[in-house]
Amino acid sequence: MSDMPRDNVGGTPRDNASGTLRDNGSEAPRVIVTARDASRPQQAAKGALALLLTLAGLWTLHSYLPALLWAAILAIAVWPLYQRAIRRWPPGKHNVLLPSLFTIMLALVFILPLVLVAFQAGKEVHNLYQTIDHARTDGIPPPQWLGRLPYGSQQATHWWQDNLASPDSASALLKRAQPSRFVSTGRELGADIAHRAVLFVFTLLTLFFLFKKGDTVNQQLKRASARAFGPSGERIGRQMIASVHGTVDGLVLVGLGEGVILGIGYVIAGVPHPTLFGLFTAIAAMVPFGAPVVFGLAALVLLTQGAVVWAIIITVLGFVVTFVADHFVRPTLIGNATRLPFLWVLLGILGGVETWGLLGLFLGPAIMAALMLLWREWAARPLEPAQG
Repeated sequence: MSDMPRDNVGGTPRDNASGTLRDNGSEAPRVIVTARDASRPQQAAKGALALLLTLAGLWTLHSYLPALLWAAILAIAVWPLYQRAIRRWPPGKHNVLLPSLFTIMLALVFILPLVLVAFQAGKEVHNLYQTIDHARTDGIPPPQWLGRLPYGSQQATHWWQDNLASPDSASALLKRAQPSRFVSTGRELGADIAHRAVLFVFTLLTLFFLFKKGDTVNQQLKRASARAFGPSGERIGRQMIASVHGTVDGLVLVGLGEGVILGIGYVIAGVPHPTLFGLFTAIAAMVPFGAPVVFGLAALVLLTQGAVVWAIIITVLGFVVTFVADHFVRPTLIGNATRLPFLWVLLGILGGVETWGLLGLFLGPAIMAALMLLWREWAARPLEPAQG
């Protein structure tokens, strides 16, 4: 008994192996199991539990995963600029001002164009209702541009006179539209807009916390990737981040440049609503082969107005700008950042958009870059000697 350890308070004997009290059961046994003592079944159970909780968490958040991914992409895209701002104006104790400022600026980048489109759409809807009311009472005379069409002008003018020129024919045509279908479509559109507005709010909220805790999250991701995948985990992460930067430069910035150049052309050529056409051109130019749809529509509008020369000029200008951007500027920016041949960049963008929507613009090249890095590391690994 003299060699047995005693409790600090009452001198109660302890067990040497487990460190638990050995009296009449006044204290429950405590067994301390370290990570080295954990058996393989315990480790397998822990891994299964972690996988189950991860799947449950993803299922719980699956409706909000697009918001989280957009926040991560936006944070990665502007992180170098944010780091410069931090070095210029070191954050205070609470670190709220700079994250709030950057979040608000990114929000305005999306909100201002939407407000412009909504304002213009409201004006057009008002004009549309006035046109419908006028058609029901007086009919709609054929516009002058129908006679200037290069092909089919006579047939189009006859159809217009038969269906829209007189009040009776216009009313009969308008009655064919089903109001209930428009109402149901409007309700679905309103519900979709409300859902996207909620996702946008959660994107901004997540973006704010990523700016505020970005360094901490970065360190945690580095440690987690090193623990899970070893040194290659950090290399894959860096490659995916570099691909996001390259995609932002090669798609977003180049698309904005195309929109500005063609927008100036729309103003000079007299295209109606040149600001909206320039905005739609910039958005469409972010997707390969998307810009020709918009500037082709602008050229068609000019053609219906009788401005044949300006329609040809806009078409030629559009193809020249997109050719230079798609064949020289984008391959340089994206290819150098992702270390991918432009064919794989293009396939990643198109496949990503088809699979993930607009998120695929950034996820597709990032996934392709990670796969290419894994392939290069695996292909460069020396062959093991054959066992004799």
